[in-house]
Amino acid sequence: MNRNTPTGRTQSTSLTDSFERYLQDKGKGRGGDGGNYRRNAARELKRFVEWAASDRGGDDWTGIVPDDVDGEPTFEELDERIFREYARHLAGDRGLKQNAVQTYYRYISAWCGWCVNEGYLEAHYAQRASAMAPLPEDDGRKPGDQQAWTSEQRHALTRYVDEQARDAIETYTTLPENVDPLDKQRAHYEALKAARDRALVFVLAYTAVRVGELLRDPNDPRRRGVRWEDISLEDGSMDVYRKKQQWDAASLPDPVISPLRSYRTLMDPPTERWPVFQTFDQRTLATLVQDELADRGERSDTIEERRDEYARDLLLALDEDVRPPSITTDGSRSILQRLSNAAEIDIDHPKHDYLAPHGGRRGMGEVLVRAFGYTVAARYLDNSEEMVRERYSHIEAGELGNVATEALNEVDSDV
Repeated sequence: MNRNTPTGRTQSTSLTDSFERYLQDKGKGRGGDGGNYRRNAARELKRFVEWAASDRGGDDWTGIVPDDVDGEPTFEELDERIFREYARHLAGDRGLKQNAVQTYYRYISAWCGWCVNEGYLEAHYAQRASAMAPLPEDDGRKPGDQQAWTSEQRHALTRYVDEQARDAIETYTTLPENVDPLDKQRAHYEALKAARDRALVFVLAYTAVRVGELLRDPNDPRRRGVRWEDISLEDGSMDVYRKKQQWDAASLPDPVISPLRSYRTLMDPPTERWPVFQTFDQRTLATLVQDELADRGERSDTIEERRDEYARDLLLALDEDVRPPSITTDGSRSILQRLSNAAEIDIDHPKHDYLAPHGGRRGMGEVLVRAFGYTVAARYLDNSEEMVRERYSHIEAGELGNVATEALNEVDSDV
């Protein structure tokens, strides 16, 4: 085997020396520092090299580094046999499901293919049939991506948040004129929070927008969360940064317009650049207000006096135009867990005991496919028709089953 690759890199190069450049190529944002794929790939590459170096405690694998060599695994030790053993290692992990094994191996395989293109390896060993033989068959499902809100669940949740928002707004707007200012601020804050929760639930339930397109992703600086400047309530549209890495307009159906308009009126954001679904986390807002006012030249004692005038830092932020961040995708899950429990919604799902954000998108997909077919659903979901047919194949299977039943009934009636 030629120890010098076509690009001049030697096969004695450590595996880890390739990781950072690979992750930059696969990452998102300036410098390739962000993105969920980069984070997940980095985790799996770390596990792979630990396994290869026998650093995974309790494993039977003895590693690919010779016992008499002090160093990290290098490319000259890699061949299809190594990837076959790693596939066997993943498949033998009793804690991993079939689709998880496939997913983890794909991260390593993608890196292997990149290494071939970059001249670290002479062949894509990870994709050879012998290397992949120990892998379990892929059942076609993605972990955690199967929940779909039913019509009953969607109606129960939207009805609950609507009632909560109406009550909180009525409480705030009907306060007597002589009420204590801090009590009025507390009522305002509770109304804002309930209105935000309602708007978030309605958008997730009816727009089928991916939660990662709607909210802030800490690992991708381009996904800073939808702002008011991105929304046109008159046109019924919302600009989002799509999964395909470009801005695009998403539809806002009628049920979403009123909750968003009510929330905007109540919030009265200082600028259009404010996030629609801003965080209400007190620690985050306290730090933000203190730092921003200090940067503006305010003394610490003056800042604390100002904060004492407000029941919540959010209200001070509104008055001083201290723009808070959007909630994160993880934050949306916490909100939906709280709301699902409070609404006492009946949920029967092996992974989620609450209505997860992606379930709103899948539930809307079910409605669209059944009502208008795969082509219309694909356009609304911003997916290919092929992908939608694959994801919602159970609908077509059910329809074909009904056709078969009718055919059998017709034949049997002639007998």
